[in-house]
Amino acid sequence: MAQRAPTPGIHILTVRGIPIYLHLSWFIIFALITITLAKQFTSLHPGWTQGQHYALGVITSILFFASVLFHELCHSMVALRYRIPVKSITLFVFGGLAGIAREPDNAKQEFTIAIAGPLSSMFLAGCFWLATRFFHGNDMVVAACAWLWEINLILAIFNLVPGFPLDGGRVLRGIAWGITGSFDRATRIATSAGKFFAYALIVLGAWQALNGNWVGGLWMVFIGWFLLSAAQESYAQVAVRHTLTGVSAKDVMSHDVPTVSRDMSIEEYVHEVLRTGVLAHIVVGAGAPVGIVSLQAARTTPREEWPSTSIQAVMLPVERIQFAAPDEPVLAILERMQSTDMWQMPVISNGNILGMISRDAILRVLHTRLQMGHLAHQ
Repeated sequence: MAQRAPTPGIHILTVRGIPIYLHLSWFIIFALITITLAKQFTSLHPGWTQGQHYALGVITSILFFASVLFHELCHSMVALRYRIPVKSITLFVFGGLAGIAREPDNAKQEFTIAIAGPLSSMFLAGCFWLATRFFHGNDMVVAACAWLWEINLILAIFNLVPGFPLDGGRVLRGIAWGITGSFDRATRIATSAGKFFAYALIVLGAWQALNGNWVGGLWMVFIGWFLLSAAQESYAQVAVRHTLTGVSAKDVMSHDVPTVSRDMSIEEYVHEVLRTGVLAHIVVGAGAPVGIVSLQAARTTPREEWPSTSIQAVMLPVERIQFAAPDEPVLAILERMQSTDMWQMPVISNGNILGMISRDAILRVLHTRLQMGHLAHQ
C-alpha cells in the first residue's frame, strides 16, 4: 500500500535516500508467521528435524517481508520518477506502507504508482514458482519457494481489490480520475468501494468466528476494521483538501507579530509564553528580526540554566527560518508545519514580516468552513 506510513520504529537501512523502518508491531506478525510456517513444514515434512522446521520458518518469513519491502520500493521508485518525495517505508503488522509525501499530479501518475506494487508481487510470485519447477537440489529450498510464490500471488490479488486504500483502490481512483477529471470525486468513489470491501471482510470474519474458526475470523475482522479506518481517514483528508482549496496564508495569518528581545532570558521567555499562550516569537535586535524562538526550543536547555541563558542561544537564526509567502496555499503550509513539527510560521514578503500563521488558525478556518458547508447542505 502506498500512503502515509505509521509512526516509524526501528531504522534498519536506507535505499535511494528512503529510510526503511520496522514498526514494533512487525515483530508480532513475524513471530506468528514463523511459528505457523514451522508447524506447516512439520506437517508436510515430518522427516526433518525440529531445528530445520523452525530455521526454514525464520528464513521464509524474512524472504516474505523482503518481498513486501520490494513491493513498497516499487511504489516508491515510480513516485520518485515523478519527482514525488517518499518520506519512508515502514514494515508493520499488516505488511508495509510507503510514506509518499503528496498526492500525484494527475490520473496517469496515480495509476502507475499504484499498479507498480501488485505487478512487483506477481513478478516475485513468478520467480519463486519457476524455482519450485526447475530447482530440485534441495527440498527445503523448494518448500520455501512453494509457499513464497503462493503468498506473493495472494498479496498481489488482495492488493488489486478495488477498495481504497489498497493498491486496487488507488488504481480505481486513477481510472475514475481519468474518466471524471475530478480528483475529489474519484477519491469518493474509491473510498466508498474501500468501505464496502472493509464491511464485507468484517461480516465474513464474524461469520467464520461464529462457526468455529476464531483465529482466522477475528484476524479477518481486524483487517476489515483497519481498512475501514484507513478509508475513512483518506476521505477525511480529501474533505480537508477540498475545504482549504483556495485559502492562502494572507487569508489566515495574524497581523499581530509577537516579538521578544534577544537579550531576554529563557526564564523570562517561558513566563511570557505562559502569560500570553503564544508558542513562538520573532526575536529582534537593534530593531531588526534576528531569529525565531519557540517554547519547544527553550526547553532544550536544562531548567537550572534558564535564568542565565538568553533566548539568542536557542533561537533559530533568521537565515534558517522557514517562512510562508502571502499567496502560498494553506494546505502546503500545513504539510510543511507537520513535517517539521512547527506550530507557527512567519509570513514574509520582500524581507518584511507581514504576520504569523499557526496550525490553530488553520484548524479554526477549517472547522468554520466545514460547519458552513454542512449548513449549506441542510
